[in-house]
Amino acid sequence: MLSSGNLKEIWRKVAKVIHREYYAEKNVLITGGLGFIGSNLAIKLVELGANVTIVDNMLPRQGGNLFNIEPVKDAVRINFSDVRNQLSMNHLVKDQDIVFHLAGQVNHVDSMRDPVLDLEINCHGTLVLMQALRNHNRDAVVVYSGTRGEYGSSVSLPVNEDHPTNPKGLYAVTNLAAEKMIMVYNQIYGIPAVCLRITNTYGPRHQMMHDEYGVFNWFIKKAMDNEALPVFGDGTILRDFLYIDDLVQCLLASASVKDAVGEVFNIGSGAGVSFREIAEKIVSVIGKGSCTFTEFTRERAEVEPGDYWADISKIKKITAWNPAISMEDGIARTCDFYSRYKEHYWLEG
Repeated sequence: MLSSGNLKEIWRKVAKVIHREYYAEKNVLITGGLGFIGSNLAIKLVELGANVTIVDNMLPRQGGNLFNIEPVKDAVRINFSDVRNQLSMNHLVKDQDIVFHLAGQVNHVDSMRDPVLDLEINCHGTLVLMQALRNHNRDAVVVYSGTRGEYGSSVSLPVNEDHPTNPKGLYAVTNLAAEKMIMVYNQIYGIPAVCLRITNTYGPRHQMMHDEYGVFNWFIKKAMDNEALPVFGDGTILRDFLYIDDLVQCLLASASVKDAVGEVFNIGSGAGVSFREIAEKIVSVIGKGSCTFTEFTRERAEVEPGDYWADISKIKKITAWNPAISMEDGIARTCDFYSRYKEHYWLEG
């Protein structure tokens, strides 16, 4: 009988062959492609033989970093523009086979400080993109990266796609609105679209300049600097964390499986882990740092939804995707990356 680990390894090998056959010579546009998720996806797509175009506005504090695509910098096209720019989008969507829409205002705290900007980027930007596709390329497959925050506080666990959506923060509200807009364009104009509600993701190429999003990576930075990892409250709140390579594989599967079109999927590891456990595991794997407990800031307390982990049975059934990287392995890979390229991610001094 095959073990869970063997099944995951088999899936990875099969997926590698399938994805290479599907993506070779495909024209792919990635909005927000210089950020954390987009850059990791771009590198994988180039490896698979796709023709990759990146659009990014390099908004400060959002994680855009030219070094993120260093391994493929000569193999991708970069357009420094904004999804809110109609002329740019009208041009960029032409002849694309797939659009991974990853651009967005992703800072929970900033969304409360400047909600108009959050609305502009996440909603207006999405509408501009979808209108461009409506007018110039209705055949392109669109994959949208939403957030598990669209659910708000969990009524039941694990959270499946039928769970009520009651977002607590404006960032999650605008993500949910963007998702609904995309599904309208799918239903009315026939634009093939897949929407993902993605859990907390960590790994290489994530911004390391502040702690306002991406707490897992921030903990890794603290441990690597041999500092205390600040765990809010008593550390018992549960979260679902996913390594970036697993998310990239999920994005690839979502765009390439026809039965995924028109669907909304939860994306995560499918397991809940407490913040205290995460901090202790990071300290253990890296061998530096320590855990400390601190009170929630007012801004964080206002948007804290409580325990969450995802029911990922739907995405697994339809696409056969299965997360394969253990947390220990993910932490080690992330630490190795930043150990080699620290100067490109740490603030000076």
